[in-house]
Amino acid sequence: MKYVEEYRDRSAAERIAAAIAAAATRRWVLMEVCGGQTHAILRYGIDDLLEQSVELLHGPGCPVCVTPLETIDRAHAIAMQPGVMFCSFGDMLRVPGSNGDLFALRARGADIRVVYSPLDAVALAEKHPDREVVFFAVGFETTAPANAMAALVAHRKKIRNFSLLVSHVLVPPAITAILQSPESRVNGFLGPGHVCTVMGTSEYAAIAEHYRVPIVITGFEPLDLLEGVLAAVRMLERGEVGAPVQYGRAVRDEGNAESRRVVDELFDVTDRKWRGVGMIPKSGHRFRYEYRHFDAETRFDVHAVETREAAECISGRVLRGIDRPTDCPAFGTRCTPETPLGATMVSAEGACAAYFAYGREPERRLPLVSAAARPEKLGGRNGAFR
Repeated sequence: MKYVEEYRDRSAAERIAAAIAAAATRRWVLMEVCGGQTHAILRYGIDDLLEQSVELLHGPGCPVCVTPLETIDRAHAIAMQPGVMFCSFGDMLRVPGSNGDLFALRARGADIRVVYSPLDAVALAEKHPDREVVFFAVGFETTAPANAMAALVAHRKKIRNFSLLVSHVLVPPAITAILQSPESRVNGFLGPGHVCTVMGTSEYAAIAEHYRVPIVITGFEPLDLLEGVLAAVRMLERGEVGAPVQYGRAVRDEGNAESRRVVDELFDVTDRKWRGVGMIPKSGHRFRYEYRHFDAETRFDVHAVETREAAECISGRVLRGIDRPTDCPAFGTRCTPETPLGATMVSAEGACAAYFAYGREPERRLPLVSAAARPEKLGGRNGAFR
């Protein structure tokens, strides 16, 4: 497949890994902050390939995983109310709350629908004016534009029975929180290319400069990640800081202006609690005052909930890069994708799910292909980092 196999070329990967080994005078600790990157690292055995040169930690890069338990329980409380049609992407249905998951509520009679776009939920609200249709708006900056647009479409169509339960989180404040933690061992980061496609790179450059670390904005294929690691290691060895872009085929420094405009029109920045991490200042979105009628929390008044987290789940420590999934005594036994104790075992981007799928049995990992790579197509624009 054009421009996919080129980024999975085995010989190119081995050359970059050798360059990383040659550049590293010590074993540097890097954290990738996107769950998609985590799965690629485990899926293709990049962690094994770099084991002698770099330790890769997995950060809070899964929006499903960091959605706080209180928000999950509020979603359940809303979904169980008479006359509500609760809409969500599929990965949220199995995230455990204090009393089971959304699948269990559907079995008890709640009207819970899986949708593929927030606009699907708007269409359901338009089709069923006698129902209150609520969309569970979870995600990083990548999903915020579509969720904002759904509210804007409903606003323009004067659809009054549509609202969103918003749990948007923002990546830069999470990186800052990790860097400020006394438990952090992180020397540098592989930044989230998809988020920067929307929001641009200026916030990452400011963090890199302030905390004197490299944050290399990478893509999600094996060679993207290896090139990002190589750039980060070289910067660490030279004492350089900054936020260069490896994922230049998608990321522009200014991001996507129209997406940023619609997000700014609908949402304000607010403090947000992250599951397993705690409260992070200015790390989330909430509706602006003039659009508050789309806020499901306000509409349904479900603020008072009592939560019960599984005592043995260590997903919080996994999300902060302190422990690995395999450090959990319940991993793979009492906690599996079929019987998850925490969200990191449920989501397609969760670190525990990645370790369960690829980390325990190396033979399940996918081999890199042998097709000839095209170096001129790799990395940033024209093969150069920016």
